[in-house]
Amino acid sequence: MEHTLHVTSEIGTLKRLLVHSPDSGLGKVVPSKAQDWLFEDIVHLDTIRKDEYDYYTKLLLYFLDPVKIKGKLQEIDGNDRSFFKPDSEGFYKSDKVIELQWLLAEILENEDVRSKLVASVAAIEGCTFQTQQELLAYNAKELSKTFISGTSSDKKLLFAPIPNFIFTRDIGITIKDHVLLNKPAKKARTREALLAKYIFFYHPIFAKWQNNIIELADSNQSFLMPEEEEDDRKTTLEGGDIMVVSDNHLLVGVSERTSAEAAAMITNVMFEKGLMDKVTIVRIPKKRDYMHIDTVFTQVKRDVWVMLGNFSRKAVKHEDDNVIERELQVKKDEKIKITQFHKKCPDNPVYFDSLEDLLQDISLTDLRCENDVRFIFSGNNEFPYNAREQWTDSCNLLALKEGVVLGYDRNDKTTEAFRKAGFNIIHVKDLLPKLESGELNPETMTDTLILMPSAELSRARGGFHCMSMPLWRESI
Repeated sequence: MEHTLHVTSEIGTLKRLLVHSPDSGLGKVVPSKAQDWLFEDIVHLDTIRKDEYDYYTKLLLYFLDPVKIKGKLQEIDGNDRSFFKPDSEGFYKSDKVIELQWLLAEILENEDVRSKLVASVAAIEGCTFQTQQELLAYNAKELSKTFISGTSSDKKLLFAPIPNFIFTRDIGITIKDHVLLNKPAKKARTREALLAKYIFFYHPIFAKWQNNIIELADSNQSFLMPEEEEDDRKTTLEGGDIMVVSDNHLLVGVSERTSAEAAAMITNVMFEKGLMDKVTIVRIPKKRDYMHIDTVFTQVKRDVWVMLGNFSRKAVKHEDDNVIERELQVKKDEKIKITQFHKKCPDNPVYFDSLEDLLQDISLTDLRCENDVRFIFSGNNEFPYNAREQWTDSCNLLALKEGVVLGYDRNDKTTEAFRKAGFNIIHVKDLLPKLESGELNPETMTDTLILMPSAELSRARGGFHCMSMPLWRESI
């Protein structure tokens, strides 16, 4: 089968992506460790799977690989969920909606890879030699499941789960025909990065692009720093801080999770490899509310963006202050700093006063929009809904194609803002039967916000942009 690695936009029709469905590790997150494992709360596993994430899987298949699901919806909904379980014989196993767990299982069939990865995981997790030997005896499917969930085949917890593996955006990012691997800031994601590295370097579907995998090394200065200063010089990167907005322009966030060191390295690599003509560094406040740049804005169409109003022109100029916010002393010192570097003249950066100015420039300059650029604001830019809904990922939307995006059904004011902007609103529970019957066709759908169930998923603090790593988008 022909595999393509090609991403030059945030909104081109999605053709192939990496995902990971919620595994049993999510059901083992305990309150005392939730924030260490980067979850905001503990989630109910059965609900997050059956009542929420399964809808995402079904929707992706209708759009990307309909032969796997069309005509079978009633049968799939009536079975025991084996369709959704990567270690099951009945698993959907699509080469377009690609599950990381079965990619991992496939590379573990190779004895050399298995021994290296078992040794590596055992080392970073501090396993005993006996446990290491026991892991070597597992079959590939069992071992893949254990590496991800942390649980042995006889249900013992061997090491911590990696519940953030569902956020596949953060393991790496496709930039044209290259893959930039992450360097996680938090210890909880170390095993994720290791598993992802082995998948990209050893799985046959990425064989053609072995020389196109980019890894960032730690700055040598960081090794020589006292421990309390070392973090300031570390190279850390997560994929939620990288956006390929056009074939010549990359955005890099400097955030709670991605360091300035990494942003500088990425900029140099992009110019040295001739991948990009310009790189814009978007420095956002280092706080849990924001995490990555894709939690404060994402693209909907060439000329439409959804964003948090805190970084709009009016907010920067303090034109939208209101009495309630002043009385509650909502901080106004949460500044965003935007610096754009051009390959032809890297010593003369361009600066933008607000996020709104940058996004408008991308639409007009890079994407050559002739229409007025429009902004849909989190919570309809109404206090306190703007902050409440940004927290539950109102700005973290995934475009299946230009103008057709997925968001959480709990963000009512943001949904209202989409409706006012002329978008159709449909809940996935109403959409799937229409796709099954042919009443609606993914190819002809336009300007639509698809609402997804979100009570449990939103507790994990990530939306559908986070839960996707596009490998191939059509050029726009």
